[in-house]
Amino acid sequence: MRKLKRSTSTAVIVATLAGTAALASAAPASAASYHCTTSSYTVDDPSYTGPDSDNWDFDVQLCAKRNGGYIYTTATVYWDGPYASTQHTSLTFNKARFHLQTKKSTAGTDPVVKYANYTYLEHALEHSSGNGNGSYKTGTLKTKASGRYQYLADGYIELDWSGDGAGYRKPLLFSASPRV
Repeated sequence: MRKLKRSTSTAVIVATLAGTAALASAAPASAASYHCTTSSYTVDDPSYTGPDSDNWDFDVQLCAKRNGGYIYTTATVYWDGPYASTQHTSLTFNKARFHLQTKKSTAGTDPVVKYANYTYLEHALEHSSGNGNGSYKTGTLKTKASGRYQYLADGYIELDWSGDGAGYRKPLLFSASPRV
């Protein structure tokens, strides 16, 4: 058996201990992850009468998770708007918002336990990419969970189109997240 020099053996021991310490201090895997559902809705701009397509295609991902006695809900909105939407920035919508809800899953209608309106959606829509595409992520709602109930994320988009004088139109409804 060959003897290692003291400096080499010390380096090997230090490296081994450092590797062991790194393993011991590694963060545990996330206790909970989001459960999500994505659904779509296509809507026509009622104030546009030009020759090109004016449809807005929305995909909304609604997500919920249970972690540490709390329920967390969030949403992400993706869209494919008309190319013309980037031609007239700030003229397509008077207002737009995403209404995010945390609901308790019960028999019958699920009651809303917390909600928020995310009005920055209008700015994001008005500042779509050169092709009329974009995305917007809401904030996260945090709700104290009751152990015996399941919860879910739900939500909808409300649009007030410029030039039609109608205010917010019928909400664009999306599929709720799975229950957590």
